[in-house]
Amino acid sequence: MRGFGLYIHWPFCAAKCPYCDFNSHVRPAIDEAGWCHAILAEMAHVAARQGKARPVVDTIFFGGGTPSLMRGASVGKILDQAKRLWPWANDVEITLEANPASADASRFADYRAAGVNRVSLGIQALNDADLRFLGRLHNLTEAKAALALALKTFDRVSLDLIYARPNQTVAAWKAELTEALAFGTSHLSLYQLTIEPQTPFAALYQKGKIAIPGDDRAASLYEATQEITTAAGLPAYEVSNHARPGEEARHNLIYWRYGAYAGFGPGAHGRLELDGKRFATACERHPERWRERVARDGRGFVAWEEIAPADAAREHLLMNLRLVEGLDLADYRARWDTTPNPARIADLAEQGFVALDGTQLRITPAGLLVLNAVIANLVD
Repeated sequence: MRGFGLYIHWPFCAAKCPYCDFNSHVRPAIDEAGWCHAILAEMAHVAARQGKARPVVDTIFFGGGTPSLMRGASVGKILDQAKRLWPWANDVEITLEANPASADASRFADYRAAGVNRVSLGIQALNDADLRFLGRLHNLTEAKAALALALKTFDRVSLDLIYARPNQTVAAWKAELTEALAFGTSHLSLYQLTIEPQTPFAALYQKGKIAIPGDDRAASLYEATQEITTAAGLPAYEVSNHARPGEEARHNLIYWRYGAYAGFGPGAHGRLELDGKRFATACERHPERWRERVARDGRGFVAWEEIAPADAAREHLLMNLRLVEGLDLADYRARWDTTPNPARIADLAEQGFVALDGTQLRITPAGLLVLNAVIANLVD
């Protein structure tokens, strides 16, 4: 049910977006062959640590950064290495994140030929003024062209948008979201703009030069999102993700269901099951230092630590309750020999924030508006 996935982090971007706190970097020139070779070496190291009884790969995800700056041949080499090292499920999902500014027909065709069968396209806004505000390198015309090309090339396409932008009204967001749904993608990732520390937006926000919607407006925008996507047949299956039934992002479901996954590349994280124990892995974030580590040691990890069962149970709860399907308490107890405090569940249910159907614990629509507080109450 939980599966096993591979995550490959390509840390390079053509430009750094001012809202982004991901591990992404701009470089004037990239030795792509050398970076790929380092990823292949790190993959081989993890496979060796797993031994001969290696798990079946259900999903592979190329994230970043901007993986669509990679050549198709590089993607193919990484996928070939994955085939050599692990058995694959017959219906393996292979996703690549793409930016419209780096989308072209030959590049997409090469990805498809290499084995990519799902693309996540980061459009982020459907008007040129907000695209400029968000620091995107594409305009709306280019975004629509990239989306049409993606829908023509790949079996499955996801579209990313950011809402709760400065001065955005509920009516304007409803119109934009309705337009996005008309494109016909099977999946939407809809993220509320947040001001992340150590970003250019954080500095502007502290100086009062940008303002984001307050809690009431943000809640109205969120509620409008749920209403419109549900009516269109793409209901939420996670706080920020919506899909037609059966089109959910299987790789991300591995994270949210607290499955196992291996992460490769600068800053990548993993959760591995080895000899009945769960381990957390983390790679060096700085690209050049990561590559130096791989050249010296055959891997770029700065952490490879066993997770205590109590901490693993806490992580599982944090991740699983983001899903609309909720948490199966019986499965949770079987896995971790514990359950959330029944008195706290009862109290939250009385307040209307959670619902308990048999052994299935779900966050209610009211609870989703204060999700972090609800989860913190259950975890403590």
